[in-house]
Amino acid sequence: MNRVFVIILLFITISCNTTRLPSEKFSQYEYFKSYSIENGKLKIEIQNPLNCPLRVWMFNNDVELQNRFNRVNPIELKSKSDTIIIFSEVKKIKNEITFSSRLGSLSKKIEQIKLELPFPINKEYKIIQGNNTNYTHSSDWSRYALDFDLKIKDTICSATNGFIVGVVDKYKFGGKGDKWKLYGNYVTIYEPKSGLFTQYVHLVKNGSLVKVGDEVVSGQPIALSGRTGQTDIEHLHFSCLIPVNRNEGLKSIPFEFKEGYKSTELKKNDIVRK
Repeated sequence: MNRVFVIILLFITISCNTTRLPSEKFSQYEYFKSYSIENGKLKIEIQNPLNCPLRVWMFNNDVELQNRFNRVNPIELKSKSDTIIIFSEVKKIKNEITFSSRLGSLSKKIEQIKLELPFPINKEYKIIQGNNTNYTHSSDWSRYALDFDLKIKDTICSATNGFIVGVVDKYKFGGKGDKWKLYGNYVTIYEPKSGLFTQYVHLVKNGSLVKVGDEVVSGQPIALSGRTGQTDIEHLHFSCLIPVNRNEGLKSIPFEFKEGYKSTELKKNDIVRK
């Protein structure tokens, strides 16, 4: 009898500790797109509500129509702007037109600026993962990212002036493996003079202190650290990014902090102080 009880208790414990992937996916921003056909013309309208450029691609299963789309893809919209694209001699569409978007402009000249450490003044934190390391900092998306050992609900501050162009803070859990990559909470900030994006990842659920459209200043508290997405430890994943013509739309680049630290020189277990 006792043996059966132990087995049942063990099963319950394992079940309670098993974290499933979220059933819902959240987008960091929304934009308006619509289309209609009238008098043999296909009218596509796109609106960019963000305070940064936006690149938009159009897709359809009809080969001929897709070829026409490819001649203009991607449509690049300036900050807070809209556009209308008209295709003539289109009587009907067999399948739905879908859209995909990426932040930033490829034509914007990028200017390097010094960033602030992404936490409050008089604080110090350890680097737990540096540049170009095997675990999660080995791709173009995150090669030059830094991981700081912020604890659950530690304050994260903006590294630049700019605008909030992306927020996700509805996820609760994290875990090991690529399957968790799309389920992290984060904030994305655009610095319009330089063209740089900064991103602050693994926030606690409901941990954003800002919303899309807000203007922020360097050093301003923007979020609370957590352990969501592709991680099994609490920390802040920080990255500086620029637009590129690749699937992710952005790639990480080296950066330097006003406090004198260079991202390419910081290694695991180094201590940084603001």
